[in-house]
Amino acid sequence: MKRLIRLIKIGTIFACFSFIAGVLTLAAAYFYIKPGLPSVESLRDVHLQVPLRIFSRDRRLIAEFGEKRRVPLSYGEIPDQMVMAFLAAEDDRFFQHPGVDYKGILRAVLKLVQSGHRRQGGSTITMQVARNFFLTPERTYIRKFREIFLALRIEAELEKQDIFELYLNKIYLGHRAYGVGAAARVYYGKRIDELSLSEIATIAGLPKAPSSNNPLTNPKRAIERRNYVLRRMQKLGFIKPNEYNLAVNTPATASLHTPEPEIEAPYFAEMVRADLVQRFGKDAYTQGYQVYTTLDSRLQKAANDAVRRALIAYDRRHGFRGVEQNFDLVEAPTEQQWDGFLSDQKVVGGLRPGLVTQVFERSVTVYLGAGRSVDIEWGGLKWARAYVNKNRRGSALKVAGETLVVGDLIRVQNLSGEGESHWQLAQIPAVEGALVSVDPNNGALLAVVGGFDFYNSKFNRVTQAKRQPGSGFKAVIYSAALDEGYTAASLINDAPVVFDDPSLESAWRPENYSGKFFGPTRLRFALTKSRNLVSIRLLRAIGVDRALEQAEKFGFDPSDLPHNLSLALGSGVVTPLQMAMGYSVLANGGYQVKSNFIEHIEDGQRKVVYQASPLRVCDDCMLGRKEGLATEELAGPLQQVAPRVISPGNHYLMNSMMQDVIKRGTGRKARVLGRNDLAGKTGTTNDQRDAWFNGFHPDLVAIVWVGFDSSKPLGRGEVGGRAALPAWIDFMKVALKDVPEHPLQMPPGMVTVRIDPHTGQRASVDQQDAIFEVFRAENAPKESPLPAGNAGDGSEPTAFDTPEEIF
Repeated sequence: MKRLIRLIKIGTIFACFSFIAGVLTLAAAYFYIKPGLPSVESLRDVHLQVPLRIFSRDRRLIAEFGEKRRVPLSYGEIPDQMVMAFLAAEDDRFFQHPGVDYKGILRAVLKLVQSGHRRQGGSTITMQVARNFFLTPERTYIRKFREIFLALRIEAELEKQDIFELYLNKIYLGHRAYGVGAAARVYYGKRIDELSLSEIATIAGLPKAPSSNNPLTNPKRAIERRNYVLRRMQKLGFIKPNEYNLAVNTPATASLHTPEPEIEAPYFAEMVRADLVQRFGKDAYTQGYQVYTTLDSRLQKAANDAVRRALIAYDRRHGFRGVEQNFDLVEAPTEQQWDGFLSDQKVVGGLRPGLVTQVFERSVTVYLGAGRSVDIEWGGLKWARAYVNKNRRGSALKVAGETLVVGDLIRVQNLSGEGESHWQLAQIPAVEGALVSVDPNNGALLAVVGGFDFYNSKFNRVTQAKRQPGSGFKAVIYSAALDEGYTAASLINDAPVVFDDPSLESAWRPENYSGKFFGPTRLRFALTKSRNLVSIRLLRAIGVDRALEQAEKFGFDPSDLPHNLSLALGSGVVTPLQMAMGYSVLANGGYQVKSNFIEHIEDGQRKVVYQASPLRVCDDCMLGRKEGLATEELAGPLQQVAPRVISPGNHYLMNSMMQDVIKRGTGRKARVLGRNDLAGKTGTTNDQRDAWFNGFHPDLVAIVWVGFDSSKPLGRGEVGGRAALPAWIDFMKVALKDVPEHPLQMPPGMVTVRIDPHTGQRASVDQQDAIFEVFRAENAPKESPLPAGNAGDGSEPTAFDTPEEIF
């Protein structure tokens, strides 16, 4: 008995000393580790890494940039079942313990003693927050002590709900999803409040092993882990037996849901991304910025469709260049093998890859993947005459086997209409194109298409392609001439010229596209028919320097333009966006606006950190200045008034002449739109290397360019009115739907006069073929010095064969 009492005393003394030693060890560890512990204060204002999101002006998602997918949530936004699922899976005593679960740690120590390996870490949710926010992933005892002490400090300074909110927003849950909000979207494409109990339990089972328990990469393990979480929830009384039975028998439904843009505008998105990086550096990708842009989703879709349709149409006019590849389907006869052939092929510009599996006399069967096959009938095949060169195709096809054989990898296009699908053979166009549309009243970009397909070529031809504008630049020359006293009725001789420039190897002999010369021609008629020689003589008359001054008013940089007479034919280099801003002057009444594409930017806390204040057209403001009113009283504090650069009279005459381009000139195909308020100008460069249509409505400018990136010729007949105008028409058909007519209003100081169409002078009272023309009052013709019909009228060929030399 004495011996037993003695052993008890010794044991008690040993336990006391052990306890004291343990306390002293913990105290020593705390004072050793304390200086290196980070401040918990930063958790009160934590900035989670949230990706950059870009939206259209109608609030539709355009793009998301950033490595981490995250949807930050407040504690109040997290469903109760989600909270209970994580408690059951990770730390059911979270709301009772002080940040460290001593029972859990004791279990972990016992496991360590029994097995010699750390199998159970005893980490609480608070300890995981400490680890995720402050510590490295190393597995050492020192780091574990740091984790424990940090958890205690966090619990002392933050509320339990705040800690849980940080945890559920920070935790990594696989597939770049950080936090439960992102996981709900990535795995189920839902908001967190739309998840079922089964889906909640699946997400709650991920923190332990987000890769091996992942419902996408290992569905079986994910279901096992989900069922474990559900059992724990039932055991803890969080769910009822019937809820458990329903959830545990629910099949897995997870699939990868990446942030799908609601609008296809990748060229535009890249412009915005680059702008944000310039403003905020790398923080642009992580601080949760939301950018609201000027892009119109309806117009963007119309622009995408219009450009692709025009480029495919051009491509088909020039023939089939052949299949992309051929596979031996005899050696690979199964659909699984065919899927392997197609796996590396992406959809390009809406054109799907497919394998020819059967060839009949006038049809083929094409395998599209995933067990699906379609038939292409003769109507979708017969266009594919062989490409020979830019001006020539092979003979018309008689049977499908002349162009396709089994095993060919091709592209197909689905033309759907009235509930029917019609498949056609297609090919990725070698030619490229661009379309940009802007609001001329403030310079806002409404639609941007920089090429046939961004993922096939990221080169943005709207902003980066510097090409010759051709005849599209004549609008600047004519506007300058009107300011110099010329009128729409002024006669300029359409006759041969020789341009002798020492910098050229030989004399330059420009011609009209037709190769003909038409004699004295009124400016209105010359612009309507795009007469090159009239433009050159007009430029010589007003002077190159004067034209360059006018070009600067239209927003062009004179240093990018030639300082010689070739300027009249658009031999400088400009981008489609520059052309859009130049033509905005003609559309908006004569004001120069600047291009812009961001309305405002919000940071991660939804605070506006940038608000655009673009130059805006404001006729009332210009009137108010004359009357001594402040600009802010008329335009508002955030609006800057665009400066007037051409007079109302100049604007009216240019619009009137350019409306004639569509009514009876090189843009007359656009009459199909059935509107009288459209104006524009075609543009074609030497050898048809560039094809343009630059057109506008008073509230909308749209520029279309078509050409090869290598600047090789487009081929005979591929002028602006053929290659580019169809895309403009298709776009404007959608853009102006239900938009009322906007008649051109004649400004004060203008008069209408009957003139002789042959001379441009005032017509006699009895002249039968007289026409009406508009003039500035001071430039109106006073009398007709020549008899009617004494000069060429610019409408019939006349012999003017002796070239005039111009030095």
